[in-house]
Amino acid sequence: MRLRGLGRRKLTLRARVAVLSALGVALAVVVVSLAGWWLMHGRMYEDLDLRLSADAAQAVQATTPEEAARSLHVADELPDTWSDDDPPTEIQQLIRLAGLPPPVVVRFLDSRGHAVSAGAGAEWLGTVTSPAARVARSGTGQDLADAEAGDETVYRVLTTARPGGAVQVAARVTGIEGTLDDLRVLLTWIGLAGAALAGLVGWGVARAGLRPVDRLTGAVETVAETHDLDSSIPVAGHDEIARLATAVNHLLTALAASKAAQQQLVEDAAHELRTPLTSLRTNVELLTYAEQQLGSGRTLAPDDRARLLRDLGVQAEELTTLTTELVELAAENTDPEPFGPLDLADVVHSAVIRARARWPQVVFTVSATPASLTGQAGGLSRVVLNLLDNAAKWSPPGGTVRVRLSTTDGQAELTVTDEGPGIDEEDRPKVFERFYRATGARSMPGSGLGLAIVAQIVGTHAGSVVAGPAPDGGAELRVRLPPDRVS
Repeated sequence: MRLRGLGRRKLTLRARVAVLSALGVALAVVVVSLAGWWLMHGRMYEDLDLRLSADAAQAVQATTPEEAARSLHVADELPDTWSDDDPPTEIQQLIRLAGLPPPVVVRFLDSRGHAVSAGAGAEWLGTVTSPAARVARSGTGQDLADAEAGDETVYRVLTTARPGGAVQVAARVTGIEGTLDDLRVLLTWIGLAGAALAGLVGWGVARAGLRPVDRLTGAVETVAETHDLDSSIPVAGHDEIARLATAVNHLLTALAASKAAQQQLVEDAAHELRTPLTSLRTNVELLTYAEQQLGSGRTLAPDDRARLLRDLGVQAEELTTLTTELVELAAENTDPEPFGPLDLADVVHSAVIRARARWPQVVFTVSATPASLTGQAGGLSRVVLNLLDNAAKWSPPGGTVRVRLSTTDGQAELTVTDEGPGIDEEDRPKVFERFYRATGARSMPGSGLGLAIVAQIVGTHAGSVVAGPAPDGGAELRVRLPPDRVS
């Protein structure tokens, strides 16, 4: 099976279309030819059987085979070199001398089924068959059979009862078989010619029809070689090729956007990593230098040493947080979590439990009603936890973070408010951008990726997230998710 599949793949699409066209036409021609041949075969033998019935009805009235032959006008069916005026005996002699089967043969049977008299050509009929003998013995009915010489059918024989026995009238079928043979040869040649013509026409049609595909393939290959994702493929018409070209253009646009986003992410990550790494390296060099000066009696003050170690811990924690969030952001792009049915209220309660353990100095209040939807459980858990972390970070010690989950207009709505300083109006549209940090937030720990991850996951769920002022001061972040989101 594998080898045959490889063989098919070696054929070009044009060749496959041509071969399939030829095979299709050949199959159609074979079916039509067989149907026509069998129809002609049946019609010719049906006419022959009707003629035999009429001849047998006349032959029953005759007293001898010769009289029956004269009544059937046997001489009319002989070649033109034989005279119609010749008596039957001379006709019989001519037939015997020529060694050819006569057109019609008449043979009489007695009541026991034995041949008692026969006209010219009776030797071609052979012995009397058992069904024919039963007709003669019973004196009723008919029997239709074929008389063969070797493997070739020579006569169609009809046996009909008559007083005192039966009469057999045999008509030669070599003319019918010859006509059918000629028809068979003709249909065979027609089929071969039709298949060859269909192959040529199929090749031409495939070549003309696939010309737009060739142009599209060339354009795609050019893009693959140049890596120019900003180029577009010309689209002409509204057929399937045009739709394919449009889809390829959309794909190129998506790839270009993804590449730009990836490059921007790398640049932003490099920028954000540079500051903590520089600070970390400086502190490590200071501690190393202080260790090297121990022999000279110059030592680092305990308070300065403790401050440097504390700064190292903070910087290491910032790097860890930044690395974790970068990995989560990349994972959402490359390996998305599958969607499934869930209750967002369960996700919220689970995230609040984790937030309380991470922020013991902040009070979390929860009001959640059941909200069933189809989504990513892990992704939505990160959304809720990032919102809680952001609110707790900006809340003062002993402050309260309020979490409310409800359904509005058929959508699940999650609201998280804090008691912090709030978000300036000009910063609200930008807080969900990667690495964006407002002026007042630059002194606070964080990477600027938490809310960007929230926006990305919510967008994956066809939802929305907005930032605004809380009714009692602070910031309010609101997420809306459709309940029937299916991936």
